[in-house]
Amino acid sequence: MRIFISSVRKGLEEERDALPGLIRALGHTPVVFEDFSAQSTPSRQACLEALESADVCLFLLGPAYGHVFPETGQSATHDEWVVATTAGKPRLVYRKLGVTFEDVQQDFARTVEAYATGVFRDSFRDTRELMTKVVEKVKELESGPSPLSFAPLTQPVELRWSLDEAGVEGGVSVPLLELHVLPVGFAGYSARELAAFDTSLADRIRRTGAVSNDIALQPSSSQTHATVSIPGTRPRRWDAPRAGELAEVLLHKSGQVSVRATLPRDSMGSILDQDALPQQITALLRFIGALDLMRHERIVVAAGVSEPTRTQIDRFDPHQTRTRALLAGHGQSFTLQTEPDESASLAALDTGAHEVAAVLARALINQHPG
Repeated sequence: MRIFISSVRKGLEEERDALPGLIRALGHTPVVFEDFSAQSTPSRQACLEALESADVCLFLLGPAYGHVFPETGQSATHDEWVVATTAGKPRLVYRKLGVTFEDVQQDFARTVEAYATGVFRDSFRDTRELMTKVVEKVKELESGPSPLSFAPLTQPVELRWSLDEAGVEGGVSVPLLELHVLPVGFAGYSARELAAFDTSLADRIRRTGAVSNDIALQPSSSQTHATVSIPGTRPRRWDAPRAGELAEVLLHKSGQVSVRATLPRDSMGSILDQDALPQQITALLRFIGALDLMRHERIVVAAGVSEPTRTQIDRFDPHQTRTRALLAGHGQSFTLQTEPDESASLAALDTGAHEVAAVLARALINQHPG
């Protein structure tokens, strides 16, 4: 495995110097910032590219937060945490004891430690203790099972759907894929707590890296929810094939997080691709996880498609538009909507996202008469 080591050096010099040799002794490849200092690309970019190629990310939390980059308003380690979370990378987190954390580092540590999506968190007092624990965990990772688990719901849950609200683009309505995640047993947000998300929800979206900085987010709020709308990018030409894009993020006072996205489409209409759909749902699940809004160990996940009669089951080719397509339904109405009967662990938003996405995508496609 390629194991990416993320931390500041200040206060963790001995640990950072010891870990690469240990990882090599275990038969794996360490990936550390020090290896990128002679590259032509900016070190920040080089680090993030290396992280994306890693199999496991190992985070050390010491007393210092590190330099804050103006582009993201976060430290390098914080940026790397967001990228690793969004990508669904396995993460090992170790917090150093017996040291005083800076206030901003303490806040970051709370974020990491609150996120229970298949993340292994532990602590250490010295380098020897850290080495022992890393050896145990790496060996466990080599053959360990997925942390994803399911359990029957003991009582029905109430989800807020938006299937009667199609997307509008260029004055034309388009079908939208919507995905909902509801924490089980959460009492909900107070009016004060929900109001705090008026601006912070957009900031959380930015930090995931899912939306480019040149796209202007459009936040709005009400007494029941906070919403951020995301304008779509313009195609090179009107009939160019377009991949699905994130269109809206909504946080309801119940704790439900909903995202809506366009489906892959061309001039013939929106497409439910048996390969592309589970990939899109996987990315959306991990995006919701990276928003860092879930605090309960169990969640309910559901998916649906608005205006399904305007969709077709077909193959999406990003390089060539179709010349013929047949709308399904033949004038009859039908719905594409999953009804959850079980909860999942938070790994559904991380390492288990692809498995959950496959189930949801299959259910939607099986409901389609096309």
